[in-house]
Amino acid sequence: MKSRNLIITIGAALLISAICLYSEEPADLAVIHRIKAEAFENSKVMDHEFYLADVYGPRLTNSPGYKAAGDFVVKRLKEYGLTNVHEEAWGPFGRSWNYTHYAGHMIAPQYSPLIGFPLAWTPGTDGAVQGDAIYAPLVTDADLEKFKGKLKGKIVLTMAPKAIAMMMEPLGRRLTDADLESRSHAPDPSRLANPFGPPGGPAPPTPEEREKATQFRKKVNQFLKDEGALVVLQYGYNGDGGTVFAAAGGSREVKDPIPPPMVAVTPEHYNRIVRLLQHDIPVKLEFDIKAQFIDSPTDSFNVIGEIEGGRKKDEIVMLGAHLDSWHGGTGATDNATGSSVAIEAVRILKALDLKMDRTVRIALWSGEEEGLLGSQAYVKEHFADRETMQPKPEYYKLDAYFNDDTGTGKFRGIGVMGNDQVRPIFEEWLKPFHDLGATAVVGTTGLSARKPGGTDHTSFDYVGLPGFGFMQDPMEYGTRTHHSNMDVYDRVQPGDLMQCSAIMAAFVYETAMREQMIPRIPMPKAIPPKKENATE
Repeated sequence: MKSRNLIITIGAALLISAICLYSEEPADLAVIHRIKAEAFENSKVMDHEFYLADVYGPRLTNSPGYKAAGDFVVKRLKEYGLTNVHEEAWGPFGRSWNYTHYAGHMIAPQYSPLIGFPLAWTPGTDGAVQGDAIYAPLVTDADLEKFKGKLKGKIVLTMAPKAIAMMMEPLGRRLTDADLESRSHAPDPSRLANPFGPPGGPAPPTPEEREKATQFRKKVNQFLKDEGALVVLQYGYNGDGGTVFAAAGGSREVKDPIPPPMVAVTPEHYNRIVRLLQHDIPVKLEFDIKAQFIDSPTDSFNVIGEIEGGRKKDEIVMLGAHLDSWHGGTGATDNATGSSVAIEAVRILKALDLKMDRTVRIALWSGEEEGLLGSQAYVKEHFADRETMQPKPEYYKLDAYFNDDTGTGKFRGIGVMGNDQVRPIFEEWLKPFHDLGATAVVGTTGLSARKPGGTDHTSFDYVGLPGFGFMQDPMEYGTRTHHSNMDVYDRVQPGDLMQCSAIMAAFVYETAMREQMIPRIPMPKAIPPKKENATE
């Protein structure tokens, strides 16, 4: 009996030890020390940022800026010693667009420059044009009928004036300890089906509602073109005080209507023009825009490079970010920061000559701003198509993908996309960075394999692959830089990017050297394409 009890005791001890070994995977502190030293004492991350933002930005997919940035990254990765570096085509993307000149002015009743920029996929003005402004908010079909025959040769203001409140809070902020604690807790399980909606808030638009809004925008664009509007004037969807947040006015799809030239200006300038018109005071405006549609090539490309592994070199650890941007600024925080961090992480790993078991693959994506198109195409080509869920050979070789795409803020933690098994692993890997503010593992209880959205790691998660995004300090991302004319180099915080680069390199290294691959969620079921006219 004693011997049996002893065997049970020993067995229990071994089981506990195994659990401890699984749940506590301490980081390789000797290597982490070297990674930190390289990241902080020999950093090149702001040099990457300079070239991607100041030299080659903006980087709308397939524009000259994007192509030049891609070529630059290929050259730089080769200089750092990566192999299999190439621009990997995917498509079709559609037509691209670029602008090379913008000037906007109010000529009468007084002169004033207009702060703004043209909307993507809208034409230029073929030289400077002047016209009378007309206030014509276009919200419903009835509005189209109301202004029919009244817009020819006019500069049309299509939005209601924006109510601007005094800014009483700082534009930039870091997450507090309370914020991190709050984000570490799961929401009400009954609301997991709406992970993006605020507690008690309205549900996000349904697919039908989004499609209805898209079709109405196309209808308005066609109406404005048919009516002969000279220029269409709007304000950005966010921001004031000279910061303009705006993106596209037309479409990359060749079949969609091309609207008249469209401009987004700061709402203070827009509101002044509307007030003058409402007081029956004529307003004359002038715009000079040079823009071009780029019809070829219709395919785009992602930038890929590798550090070849050792004894498990057929298994892959991926890291990346999206290389494309919008065009109001230079794409500095969205997402030259993430691309620079990924480039810097592989530079650190190569500079230290770390011999890793698995192959490390960097991927910088295009088409993210139009719907994660580059990463979704890559996942479909290399791993699996969610419509069939017939995995390709590489599906079983991908260990994990790590993504950076929320601006200049420090990494404060990492999201695990409902993968309970990785939480204890990542908690251990974060410990050497607690003093740098990275402490939280979030999203342990949550949905996985939902439709891709937000950023590129969800393209991997959608087919059941371990895709992870780092949680960052918000800084000024939503208040000043995201898709705005102030998304520029000077809004980037060098120390934050150094910290992000060290953590990204460390997570990639630990994953590449871990004996077992990162645990996965169960493979999702196929989602066949919907039949035409099928309901959601």
